[in-house]
Amino acid sequence: MTNTLTNDTGRSTDIHTDNDTALRELAAGVGREIAGHARRHDEDGTFVEEGLALVRDRGLLALAVPQELGGMGATLRQVTMVQRELAKYCGSTALATSMHQHVAAFVAWRHRRGLPGAEATLRRIVADGIVLVSTGGADLTAPRGEAIKVDGGYRVSGRKIFASQSTHGTVLSTMFAYQDPDQGRRVLNVAVPIGADGVTVLGNWDTLGMRGTASNDILIEDVFVPEQAVLANRPWGMVDPPLQVILSIAMPIISGVYLGIAEGALSSALETAGARADRVLVQRQIGLMEHRVQVADWALAGASAVVGDDPEPSLETLRAVMIAKREVALAGQEVCDRAMDVVGGQAFFKGHPVERAYRDVRAAKFHPFSPELTLAHTGSLALGLPVDELASVG
Repeated sequence: MTNTLTNDTGRSTDIHTDNDTALRELAAGVGREIAGHARRHDEDGTFVEEGLALVRDRGLLALAVPQELGGMGATLRQVTMVQRELAKYCGSTALATSMHQHVAAFVAWRHRRGLPGAEATLRRIVADGIVLVSTGGADLTAPRGEAIKVDGGYRVSGRKIFASQSTHGTVLSTMFAYQDPDQGRRVLNVAVPIGADGVTVLGNWDTLGMRGTASNDILIEDVFVPEQAVLANRPWGMVDPPLQVILSIAMPIISGVYLGIAEGALSSALETAGARADRVLVQRQIGLMEHRVQVADWALAGASAVVGDDPEPSLETLRAVMIAKREVALAGQEVCDRAMDVVGGQAFFKGHPVERAYRDVRAAKFHPFSPELTLAHTGSLALGLPVDELASVG
């Protein structure tokens, strides 16, 4: 597909989604423009609004939207690549927008299967630039909040956490517990407009890193959700087939963000190390960082190949994705640690890119599955034990 967009020089450019170089350059152009805002938003704890605006203006909100609906039709691998490139310049912009991207990619997955509501949502992304907000990582198998059946739908209430882009989002993709009289405890996947009466963004995001993502809590009080806004009715406490697909789509994209942060820290270290390049210790530290980035890259590429462009439910696919995510999370931390060693005391000062990367990359461990749970999940599969009932994957 070809999309005519505006590049970072203000001139229009044709972007072919079969051309990785063009997509990467588009993302890098956005990254160079937003890099100057990253420090201010980190220090103030304010949302990276310039980053979101540029992502929208350059057509990247529609990156995962199929071309027949007016989007760019990028593959999951390409979405991961774009978010990874953005993260080299501003981790908060990359992580915040990745939450929209993975929901959009899953909606595209639903559209390919003719599921209700998917096409309308995708068309709104293209036509109106709506921003999708996810709370899935903090809910998944045992969501916070309750749904009560009423005429025509449900009344939902609960407090949702880690809702990135909450201050600028349009629709919240979230989950609620529902006590079905026949099936027992269930999980309902629903869409809730953030502007609806009874929805309050609490403004409590004050964290170690990723401070520009506006991942505030959202309080939902007695909000009506019509039947058509219920996207799935799933078993409680289980990593069931729909959730396997959601995680297989989301986690490579999110992992790409943290690998991009590590690559940005490595670049800063290389720039600083020039005058001391003859020192064996510096050479070793740079070599270790290069090693960890390369192995993490291979892990993510391998997992992305297993997932493919249109994944089916699979615990084996989920296994590959979570192994790669664990490798990226641990490698990213070590790379940022070593980058501080190479850069030296200046990296200890607030506002240095490596100091920010050092804090931002820590968030990787809080996305499901955690590194330790990944080991338990992988071991259970190897031992032939049940692994679809993980009550606390957050």
